[in-house]
Amino acid sequence: MQMKTSYLISRFIPYYKKYWKTLTIDLCFAALTTLCDMALPMIVRYITDAARQGSSFLSIQDILFVGVLYIFLRIVDAVAAYYMANIGHVMGAKIETDMRRDLFHHLQQLSFSYYNNTQVGQIMARITSDLFDVTEFAHHVPEEFFIAGLKITIAFVILIQINVPLTLMIFAIIPFMLFFSTRYNRKMRRAFKMSRTQIGEINAQVEDSLLGIRVVKSFANEEMECMKFEESNSEFLGIKKISYRYMGGFITMIRFFDSAMYITVLMGGSFLLLKGQISRGDFIAYLLFVTTLLTSIRRVVEFTEQFQRGLTGIERFIEILDEPFEIIDVSGAKVLSDVQGQIDFDNVSFQYSDGDSEVLSNIDLHVEPGENIAIIGPSGGGKTTLCNLIPRFYDVTGGSIKIDGQDIRDVTLKSLRSNIGMVQQDVYLFSGTLMENIAYGKPGATEEEIIEAAKLAGAHDFIMALNEGYHSYVGERGLKLSGGQRQRISIARVFLKNPPILILDEATSALDNESERLVQQSLKQLTKGRTTFTIAHRLTTIRHADIILVLTKEGIVERGTHENLLSEEGVYHHMLTMYEDNEAEEEAIDEK
Repeated sequence: MQMKTSYLISRFIPYYKKYWKTLTIDLCFAALTTLCDMALPMIVRYITDAARQGSSFLSIQDILFVGVLYIFLRIVDAVAAYYMANIGHVMGAKIETDMRRDLFHHLQQLSFSYYNNTQVGQIMARITSDLFDVTEFAHHVPEEFFIAGLKITIAFVILIQINVPLTLMIFAIIPFMLFFSTRYNRKMRRAFKMSRTQIGEINAQVEDSLLGIRVVKSFANEEMECMKFEESNSEFLGIKKISYRYMGGFITMIRFFDSAMYITVLMGGSFLLLKGQISRGDFIAYLLFVTTLLTSIRRVVEFTEQFQRGLTGIERFIEILDEPFEIIDVSGAKVLSDVQGQIDFDNVSFQYSDGDSEVLSNIDLHVEPGENIAIIGPSGGGKTTLCNLIPRFYDVTGGSIKIDGQDIRDVTLKSLRSNIGMVQQDVYLFSGTLMENIAYGKPGATEEEIIEAAKLAGAHDFIMALNEGYHSYVGERGLKLSGGQRQRISIARVFLKNPPILILDEATSALDNESERLVQQSLKQLTKGRTTFTIAHRLTTIRHADIILVLTKEGIVERGTHENLLSEEGVYHHMLTMYEDNEAEEEAIDEK
């Protein structure tokens, strides 16, 4: 649903608060340029009427005075125009910067649920291109409408004193102009919003295709990707055609009313001139005032496209800014400190907001500090979801989770997550150097601390073998490194963070045997003395866990040590037997 213009403006106005002095000076200079423009018709009127009455009414001194006055006004106009074009635009750029900062901060606080349902390309469009037009909008909206309003008011006051009937005829046209322009503006804004949405779709598609370029090329599907892009691009062109059709109609309508105002002045003024009810100077002044008015109106018209683009950007900005925070600190939240690592799941249930059934139901679990808990089970059983509830990436929909006896919903998110380290299957490295990526685990860490963390993670040797060592560039998403190298960098991050609680989410499932062996050595070192949750794909890696949980859609169906679960010959025994059989078959195939 399209937001009202008045609502969008009311949400945008607070951004002027920091720059009210700049805005005030800008509007004062706008008033000066307006007065300079309005002075010319009055000067021409004075000279025309004085010249008609004879040389005794117009002396050389009068002409020189008028000339010097007009030159002075033009200098004032030039200075004012410079300020408006320079400082005024800088003010607009600062407002755009403030809005982008607020939007990025808001995005950082949104929960996983939002990102699960929103394309990153759409978000990128809103935080970049959608706000590009805000600079012009923030600067020109108050300026252009202030100038137009001032010119209309001054012109009306002056012209009504010269001739009432002609003035009323001219100004009677303006309400009709405003009525039709409002209708076209609504249509244009709808079209511009569609255009922005489609740009987001194109961004999302391009991002998806380029990030998956290795898959595209491996399947030789470049032509298919081009066809998909062509379809989106053509749809964007169709939307642009609609917006420009509306704009064409808008401009045609404005030009029609321009002509109507000129015809009214020419015919009405000529008739009054014949009747002797208006002087030649007044008639010329009328023509010049109407020209000045129409020039101002045309400026507003030319700005209309930018105005609608700006409103569209603000609307899409507000749509994200109004997205509620699902995971927030409660009032009076405490800082979680001196964490020992005891964790209790008390009758925990969870259901995604858009889900039909519960993912987890009535989970009860007690974990002592330093225990290693392995979680296995079929895909979709809720293993990752259960672990994601501990750092409050999602909130439980029933029951509670406690750390050292404190409900995690009663402590601050920052302190909670600062005490939890995660190593995931899909390692994300930021574009930058190896040192910068390891330091992400503890911003402000010294170089010695970073190197020590890398040594503990078994990453130091391969890092030093690189040309630039710790200052080597990792590439987009760390693609210059192997899977095992990326995983060891992620482990080094956690070593540097040094949290008391650790979550390993299938950290070795995507690695080859040699890389897995190296990473397992690093993980063994990492888990010492920490409460650890390990989501396992390769069952041979969890034999020595303190407790093994078998989690299915029915909940925790088995729990115990490796030996205990094997002796029960239940689900765990069945899964391990199937896994070992598959491993044996793969080894036999490899030998052949």
